[in-house]
Amino acid sequence: MSYIALASTTLILIFRAAEARHAPFSNLFESMILFIWATNVGYLVLEYKHKQRVIGVFVMTIESIAMLSAALLPYKFKSVEPLNPALQSKWHWMQDLLSHVGLEQYAIGWLDFHVFSTFVGYGAFAISFGLGIMYLLKGWFEEKGRSNVLIDMFPDTAMLDELGYRAIAWGFPFLSIGIISGAVWADYAWGTYWSWDPKETWSLITWLIYATYLHARVTRGWRGKRAAILSVAGFLAVIFLYWGVSFVLPGLHAYA
Repeated sequence: MSYIALASTTLILIFRAAEARHAPFSNLFESMILFIWATNVGYLVLEYKHKQRVIGVFVMTIESIAMLSAALLPYKFKSVEPLNPALQSKWHWMQDLLSHVGLEQYAIGWLDFHVFSTFVGYGAFAISFGLGIMYLLKGWFEEKGRSNVLIDMFPDTAMLDELGYRAIAWGFPFLSIGIISGAVWADYAWGTYWSWDPKETWSLITWLIYATYLHARVTRGWRGKRAAILSVAGFLAVIFLYWGVSFVLPGLHAYA
């Protein structure tokens, strides 16, 4: 199933890019497909390295919810539209180079790099969220001395904790790069690196949650239940950063 999901989301992104003639990251539907793709790639790498296919139960659940949400979006959030002028980059070196041979529309611009790196981070955090939920469930059943067919298939809590940490350690640099590259782009497009737009504010909040997780783990030895709860809280912040900002706190970054 994971390979089918990867193939299908890859094809969707390719076809959307071909139709729109720009990177397919410009609306809510496309960004959700990118999120599913990034989550799936991260999970397949994890499965290949650690042979723990049961983790896919939670990862595929997250992806299925995201795919269903994307499918149910109103047409205005799914239609292929020309890029807003503020999103068109003519200064990135790759675009400048390819423009000389008529292939500018296929270049990966600075904004595309910003979006892609951010969503790779989101995908890694989705995996850490699934692992955090698995840890909390496994720990609760063990604490109560209960047994469950599915729960018994989970890796032991030590492995769940370690894999959750690795997922966050992988995603955090990508989120950081996404925020920094976004600030550079904001200065180019709007004349300021940081304006406390709702998206920027919640990006910082999300970054601080995961920075706290990594700092507490390295310096204070946070592991186990506390770490799992923090990883779950971090992804809830990601969800609000993505959905809440678009529909509740609209700003320059909103898709709605």
